[in-house]
Amino acid sequence: MYCPPGTCLLAAILCFLMVSAAVAQTTTGAVSGVVVDESGGVLPDVTVRAASAAGFTRQTRSDASGAFVLDGLPTGTYTVTATRELFTPAEAKDVIVTASGTVTLRLELKVSTFVQTASVQAPAGQVDQVAPSTIEVSPLEVRSVAGAGENIYRVLQTLPGVAAVNDFDSRLTVRGGGPDQNLTMMDGVEIHNPYRLFGLTSAFNPETVRNFELTAGGFHAKYGDRLSSILVIENRDGTDASRLAGSANLSFVDANVVTEGALPGTDSGSWLLTGRRTYYDVIAEPLVDTNLPGFTDVQARAAWSPRPGQRLTMFALSSRERTDADFDGDVEGERLQLQSSTDNDLGAASFSSSFGARASSATTVSWYRNRETVAFDGNFSTGELRSNRPDEDAKQFSNFIFTRGVNVRDIAVRNETTVQASTAHLIETGFESHSLKTDWGSTIAGDRDNQPGGTGVVGAGLPSALDSSRSAWRAAAWLTDRWTLAPRLRVEPGLRVDWSGVADEVTASPRLAVVADISSALRLRVAGGLFTQSPGYEKLLQSDYFVDLSDANGRRLRSERAWHALAGVERTFSGGLMTRVEGYYKRFDRLIVGRLETADELAARIGTYDFPLELADQRPTAPLVTSTPGNDGTGRAYGVEFYVARQARSSTDRVSGWASYTWGRAETTAYGRTFVSDYDRPHALSLVGSYRVSRLIELASTVRVQSGFPYSLPLGVRVAATEDTMDTDGDGNVTEFVPRRDATGLPVWTVDYGDVGNLNSGRLPAFARVDLRVTFRPGWQSNRWLLYAEVINLLNRNNGELDAELAYDASSDRPRVTTVRDPSLPLLPSVGIRFRF
Repeated sequence: MYCPPGTCLLAAILCFLMVSAAVAQTTTGAVSGVVVDESGGVLPDVTVRAASAAGFTRQTRSDASGAFVLDGLPTGTYTVTATRELFTPAEAKDVIVTASGTVTLRLELKVSTFVQTASVQAPAGQVDQVAPSTIEVSPLEVRSVAGAGENIYRVLQTLPGVAAVNDFDSRLTVRGGGPDQNLTMMDGVEIHNPYRLFGLTSAFNPETVRNFELTAGGFHAKYGDRLSSILVIENRDGTDASRLAGSANLSFVDANVVTEGALPGTDSGSWLLTGRRTYYDVIAEPLVDTNLPGFTDVQARAAWSPRPGQRLTMFALSSRERTDADFDGDVEGERLQLQSSTDNDLGAASFSSSFGARASSATTVSWYRNRETVAFDGNFSTGELRSNRPDEDAKQFSNFIFTRGVNVRDIAVRNETTVQASTAHLIETGFESHSLKTDWGSTIAGDRDNQPGGTGVVGAGLPSALDSSRSAWRAAAWLTDRWTLAPRLRVEPGLRVDWSGVADEVTASPRLAVVADISSALRLRVAGGLFTQSPGYEKLLQSDYFVDLSDANGRRLRSERAWHALAGVERTFSGGLMTRVEGYYKRFDRLIVGRLETADELAARIGTYDFPLELADQRPTAPLVTSTPGNDGTGRAYGVEFYVARQARSSTDRVSGWASYTWGRAETTAYGRTFVSDYDRPHALSLVGSYRVSRLIELASTVRVQSGFPYSLPLGVRVAATEDTMDTDGDGNVTEFVPRRDATGLPVWTVDYGDVGNLNSGRLPAFARVDLRVTFRPGWQSNRWLLYAEVINLLNRNNGELDAELAYDASSDRPRVTTVRDPSLPLLPSVGIRFRF
């Protein structure tokens, strides 16, 4: 839908004047506003009730953005209350409603596990968490941040200590850790693949989420089996205020519809059904004559309270993602074929119950399956293969043939129990159990990536064929005591015990967190402890490297470990401003890395190269990193983070957003040397802001400037090898490797990256991106519409990686090495529409 700006503005003005004229003829007024939690995040599905001294009452529920409107109120004095399960009710007294007037309120609810007992509440604008490094992100922020594409992971990339693996991907690196070290939990269920479209977008629809919470370190003992961070997603229930309600949304990537309402036959139940689908593939496929990547997913949720204090929730998710693309290049013979499919299915049931005024328990049983297949066959010029001739045909094609099939099935149960032992002690305990079946199969043919790491997607150290399966059980139990030593001082000692069937070991992880309220606006947080991560193919789904976990290899791996130490200071100011400074230190040991080739393995591999004497020194004689794993890595990461945020506290606040800066270092020790880690990023600055120009228009911008990641520098060139399947040298051996030659008989050269001593020897150029968004909220149909236009990468900066490319060198017998920038996300305009019904 498109509306010319002038027409839209005129329509909005006329709508406003008509509504105003109608209201002026009545003797009623209205109360409107927004409901938020302690951190300023919006709260949907809150019951808001207005009661007058004369006995007139009216109630409604806040929508997905936390907004509510109570209109048609007779003039008088009212008490307005906001209530929602697990929150202390908020109340605004002596609200005077006048004819033709609208009173604007901001109602803040505070988390209250036990309303009848005393608890220490966080100051306004702070999250009531003991652990530091925790930041909550509201669904409204996910939908509104410029450049995020309504993807929670792209919003998280703007927070301190968090960065994207690359410009395209949604995977995160947190404080120098790898993407496999991050855990995503949704409603108590571990989500092993939280991405769609190869990482372009996420599995989570912000229209159906209540809250996102990221903890970048020192997290609670109830979370574990990861070394770096925890992302917790809480989905919301459907509304029970009406029989049918919903919204429709068209964004850059997909279109989605949400329907919800009261559960038939119950007084306290609700249902929610949502569907998403990519639409660009439907439009573009007839034009490009190929099948583009696309996905469809459906989520369903039903909640019911059989009696006061009890809640039964059923949740299901099913997603299908398909790609069947076939492209021909500009040069004859250049082609690319890609077929892939990803199926995600989840079914879960959760039951929570309170036991008197001092105890509650929630149990979740879930079944999850992720199945992926990919087949890639490409014949194209990478620039890394050529003979030393000036002619265009000196450039040679690289041929990559790769297939992979991955299956993860996880049957799990999780229980969380809370007991208020006294006014000073809040005990939290629980357990989780996972029955995991994982399968990993792959084949690789053609050329290989000869980076010194060796175990990337088509790395030289990977086996040509693999068929591995692991069925294992892992479980954990935890106990913490949130102990209020004084009204302004809390400590939380905790212990988590994990059992891993793959590692066949039990690990105990002690943890401790301390919170001291120096004043009503100043808070000190300290935390530390041990965090472990067991080996498993479900983690390797997110990794850039692969290791073979097959039983047949007879290797015993242990869980990886990281010791965390964190300290932070938070300060709140008037006007919704909050600042935080936090320092962190992480020490890793028993990191799983692929081992180097043994002397026998190296000799056997070199023996397959049949090079003439004059080219014998061109054979790749450096030991490769293999897919055989070992706990041979250690490392550390440390840094300081600065975070400033301003929440809009009322309708008169025009500016909101946050700024973050991180200085950090990450190092890895392996293969006899210490080098910067793959995700070391010394400097990272993010600015996220929005400015409300008027009631109709809001501007938003995101600016990110960050150091580049490390990469391995090209050291020179060497003669490329090819498998002698046609017995070109006449020796009868068709499995050996011989020098590759072009059509004129000259040797073909490739880039030489050296051995592991060259790992991460260089650094990519700085990353910088500016995104811009304009939002228009017309008053059509009681403010049910929202329109926006967005430009990603406004300055059209190329943030791609550096690739080596060979160029003709007239002064030498071999080409010279140059570097070129890979393409990244270009300047990308888009529009979006949202409608509530």
